[in-house]
Amino acid sequence: MTALQTCFSGVQPTGMPTLGNLLGAFLPFTQYMDAYRTFFCVVDLHAITVRQDPAELHANTLGVAAWYIASGLDPARCTLFVQSHVPAHSELGWLLNTFTQMGELERMTQFKDKSRQHAENINVGLFGYPVLMAADILLYNTHVVPVGDDQTQHVELCRDIATRFHGVYGPTFTVPKAINPVAATRVRDLQDPTKKMSKSRPGSGTVLLSDSAEEIVKKFKRAVTDSETEVAYDPLTRPGVANLLEIYAACRGVTPHAAVNDFVGVGYGAFKTTVADAVVSVLEPIQRHHARLMADPLELQRILAHGAATATATATPTLDRVRTAMGLVAKG
Repeated sequence: MTALQTCFSGVQPTGMPTLGNLLGAFLPFTQYMDAYRTFFCVVDLHAITVRQDPAELHANTLGVAAWYIASGLDPARCTLFVQSHVPAHSELGWLLNTFTQMGELERMTQFKDKSRQHAENINVGLFGYPVLMAADILLYNTHVVPVGDDQTQHVELCRDIATRFHGVYGPTFTVPKAINPVAATRVRDLQDPTKKMSKSRPGSGTVLLSDSAEEIVKKFKRAVTDSETEVAYDPLTRPGVANLLEIYAACRGVTPHAAVNDFVGVGYGAFKTTVADAVVSVLEPIQRHHARLMADPLELQRILAHGAATATATATPTLDRVRTAMGLVAKG
């Protein structure tokens, strides 16, 4: 019997996740559980490259784990854990620093963007973020990494680091590749559809997973469209309408082109309300499940502890191979 390939991905516990996180990550991730050996991580060590309130970080870490499960991830069919609960991430990250060039990190688009956003705190962790991400991926003999466009550059760097290590010490890692999440939707800001919906840019253009049905409807009613009179799918010239169609299509399990058929002769007002209702119908049961999970933090922590033990059992042999290859003395 052929062994399953491995899939790894992670979500940062920074702020309340958005509809973009749900349609672009949480829900698509569930499609990998049977086709791959899956590791899904709450990447709390990445989160602290930006200053976090300790109480909020603690709550958000459990919250992201709960959103994973509420969205359909089954801890019995995948490994769900917190990054900092597996110390091998930090150790391999340090070792891989020595195989990463300063110029490579300086070219990372996210470093440039976050340096502008957090000019008062351009720390070494922010600079070295992609190296830790490489360690996250390589520890689990990962074959595929479902990521959005903004993270593809980091996976390419991970491949370069692994290849460089192999050039010195011989084959040690599985060299991964980035893939687009299955059926993922790149959700745009409702007020500025030229930008993705982001929890770092809250406001009327961002639908949070904690929003009530009334708040969601209000935000969609205010969504930017255009001056045309009919609903049509044209992302290049009509990005606002296209964004709404993509959201509706994701909620209904159809293509955006097929979704247009539901709005023949429908005005923009009714169109926006229908999209909002579709989002609410998907999100409300997930919200209820999330609330039940958050009401039992001890059970969540039990699930995460079990996941960390499973992750450690895979990560430790990888780290040991690296230590041996580099000539580090084994632990007594």
